[in-house]
Amino acid sequence: MRKLFTTIVFVCAWTVAVWAGNGILEKLQQIPQISGIQELKVEPFREYYQFWFEQPVDHSDPAKGTFKQKVLLGHKAYNAPVIVELEGYNIWSQNEGELSNLLKGNQLTIEHRFFDQSVPAGGIPWEHLTIKQAADDQHEIIQTIKQNIYPASKWVSTGISKGGQTTIFHRYFYPEDVEVSVPYVAPLNLEYVDPRLAKFLDRLGTAKSSVKSLFAWDDLNACHWVIRDFQLLCFQHLDVLVPMLEELAQDKGYTYQTVGGVERALQLMILEYPFAFWQWGASCAEIPGQDNPDWDEIFDYLVRVSSPDFFEDKYIIRMQPFFYAALTEIGMYDYKIKPFKKFLPKDDKDIDFSFTMPEGVEKKPFNDAQMKAINKWLQTDAEKILFVYGGSDPWYATGVDLKNNEKCRKYVRGDMSHACRIKDFDPVSKEDLIDTLNGWLTEDE
Repeated sequence: MRKLFTTIVFVCAWTVAVWAGNGILEKLQQIPQISGIQELKVEPFREYYQFWFEQPVDHSDPAKGTFKQKVLLGHKAYNAPVIVELEGYNIWSQNEGELSNLLKGNQLTIEHRFFDQSVPAGGIPWEHLTIKQAADDQHEIIQTIKQNIYPASKWVSTGISKGGQTTIFHRYFYPEDVEVSVPYVAPLNLEYVDPRLAKFLDRLGTAKSSVKSLFAWDDLNACHWVIRDFQLLCFQHLDVLVPMLEELAQDKGYTYQTVGGVERALQLMILEYPFAFWQWGASCAEIPGQDNPDWDEIFDYLVRVSSPDFFEDKYIIRMQPFFYAALTEIGMYDYKIKPFKKFLPKDDKDIDFSFTMPEGVEKKPFNDAQMKAINKWLQTDAEKILFVYGGSDPWYATGVDLKNNEKCRKYVRGDMSHACRIKDFDPVSKEDLIDTLNGWLTEDE
């Protein structure tokens, strides 16, 4: 009896040792491209690691060197789906995302190339910051983790805003990497300045808008003109507001050399205000009145909605990979000056974001052929992609139009902004959405 007990204890101990020796950490340590593994504690994951994945600077010519890309992996179970969070920028959060929660999945988060610390030594080689190179990065990481850790799992890619764009682009170049994709609030601009953006923004808050009253405002149809009047009020009193921005800039350490000084920064903030207002679902009722204006209230409100750091030198430098991509491949809006021309005498054309180009880097022509090819693919060959949009988000103007492609689905909550998520839909739509995802994931089982 004692011998049998000893044997059982030995077998159990051996089983535990084998399992531990083949855990997530051990598997990561055996992958040659991975280094700098750091264990983190993030609920509700059983294990969670940050690590660096070595990538070619140029996937078409590995001899050009490598860089290390930041990756997070949260593990729940080997048989659970893997949710790939494709960041369009740096990694914003270590936390469990909406899809990982809904699908009870593991979570693999990939920082976009050339953001934050995922940059080659010596700086950014701008010519290699393309959507194809980024998709190559993501393909390498997904395939490596799939083969070494989760070969039997279903895979779902997702991302928000520019991360949603990144999700579309990765799926276009590597459609077999994942079974399902869920891009949130992802525009697909077909030109550098897609005219649909300005047309849509000009309708928001008017009788022509389809946006229902999410906002605390008795007459939403008048909101467009209240926003315009507020812009005019600010332009008419630049002499009052410029010193206030100068004081704020001194207090915060902001500088505005890139845009041409504090007054220019304030002009751009006023022009940006409507886009920012609708993008994040501000309230018409909170716009300060023009009778006996309180300038402290007006300035505080303006900087709360249209942040002064958007045009600040350090922010522009930190976000230059985004601006570069917008100028060359993914598109951006511009500022229409006609309603405010008398306040902008030095501007003879609409203001775009060309001032954000990295110093000494020549802007190459916008690759509209690539965006149009992706758009055609979405309407013909793409499958199992579920799009989520807020209908009052200006970026919805260039949201994906699936035409007759019934292999993908698009859900729009008309009264939501850029913050729209699955949780924001009504119970019936939410249930349908989740049923669609689960149906796609189990379709081949």
